[in-house]
Amino acid sequence: MTRTVAAVDLGATSGRVVLGAVDDGRLRLRHVARFPNQPVRLHEGHGAGLHWNITELHRCLTAGLAQALRDEDDVASIGIDSWAVDYALLRDGRMLGVPYHYRDERTAAGVEAVHGQVPPEELYARNGLQHLPFNTVFQLAADRARGDLDVADRMLLVPDLIAYWLTGQQVAEATNASTTGLLDARTRQWDTRLMHRLGHARDLFAPVVAPGSTIGELLPRVAVELGAGPGLAVTAVGSHDTASAVVAVPATDGESAFISSGTWSLVGIELDSPVLTAQSRAANFTNEGGVDGRVRYLKNVSGLWLLSESMRTWDGPGSTDAQRTGDLAALLAEAAAVTRPVPVFDATDDRFTAPGDMPARITAWCEERGLEPPRTRAEVVRSILESLAAAYATTVEQAEELSGRTIRTVHIVGGGSQNALLCQLTADRTGRPVLAGPVEATAVGNVLVQARAAGLVTGSLEALRSIVAATFEPVRYQPRTVPAAAR
Repeated sequence: MTRTVAAVDLGATSGRVVLGAVDDGRLRLRHVARFPNQPVRLHEGHGAGLHWNITELHRCLTAGLAQALRDEDDVASIGIDSWAVDYALLRDGRMLGVPYHYRDERTAAGVEAVHGQVPPEELYARNGLQHLPFNTVFQLAADRARGDLDVADRMLLVPDLIAYWLTGQQVAEATNASTTGLLDARTRQWDTRLMHRLGHARDLFAPVVAPGSTIGELLPRVAVELGAGPGLAVTAVGSHDTASAVVAVPATDGESAFISSGTWSLVGIELDSPVLTAQSRAANFTNEGGVDGRVRYLKNVSGLWLLSESMRTWDGPGSTDAQRTGDLAALLAEAAAVTRPVPVFDATDDRFTAPGDMPARITAWCEERGLEPPRTRAEVVRSILESLAAAYATTVEQAEELSGRTIRTVHIVGGGSQNALLCQLTADRTGRPVLAGPVEATAVGNVLVQARAAGLVTGSLEALRSIVAATFEPVRYQPRTVPAAAR
């Protein structure tokens, strides 16, 4: 009987529990549970703001794990990944409040406070991170100003928090820790001097562990609740979901870029060492930790969030049945058929970060620059996808220039790999073939790192990717000539 592993994959809009195994060099996945991830907004009191419903996520994922263990009686381990930067504060092991959502507006003061202590140029030289106002280092500064750190003795990022609740062990998995802004970009250990300058106690941060490490066995009461046998362990994977997704990029050479396309688009390449130049900082590229000590040299570009928020606006309260968008596939087909030139806007503009009426924001962006806004919903969708593809193309060119690497192909993985129009527009605008898939890249990477740690497969990161390539046939998109009006 082939042993399996259980992957918990928590995304910004939904979570899932997936069973995975490797048979004869090919990957086998089975979805056991899928559940929504819906943030909650508190309007009063000290904790007012946008939060993750972390206890509901925990309830759903443990129910999914229990089902997985009923379905398979020989599960080798459990691995957890999620989005980056967000965390819970604890004291004596107890959570002090529900984690804030990175789209909460509280962090502006945190940016000012951090840069008042450490200039942006020095901060980049130390942590190598793209400036994003919601990076953990800025969130923690906002919490410090509010007094929240006065009573906390530990900070745990979301996947580490879930692992703690399952095992009782507090760790900081390296790939996600690299997104905090407090990890040294070269050593991949906590930057204690930076912590001291920002007023953080070293003990606030758990020990860093590498993907493939055993975090710990399930607590006895958790094992009973899940119906697990003795000794079932939680394994550290690339707990930043993009780190797991990059493991599953079926690249066969060193001349490929990746786009992990979902709520966000993470566009970049994999390197052996960080790029910490002034030019890299000016281009707002980030150096995040990858599996096996690799560096994910990339840029955070807005993603399908723009489309999902637009549809939420169109289908929101007050919309009649006639006004609702209905089938996404039909809307994408209408967008593909648009022949009138649509505006290409800056998809990285901060105005598109917070929840809200995205079509109205796109209209305002265009009008401020004397551009004719999209007029119909199909044109809005086409404008969004053209703008994303243009941002991808610019980022790929920058990655090539800043790293000195040649990029000949682009791999798109994640949910965006199913969007044929986006994939074709990306091929058109980059002038490079696009290979799309796998869709469930994050779960695939999670499973493969666990499988290797359990001895179910062996080999390098390239060997793991050969399993992906043997299992999933990518869809290939060749670049077409882009009409001048669409450039």
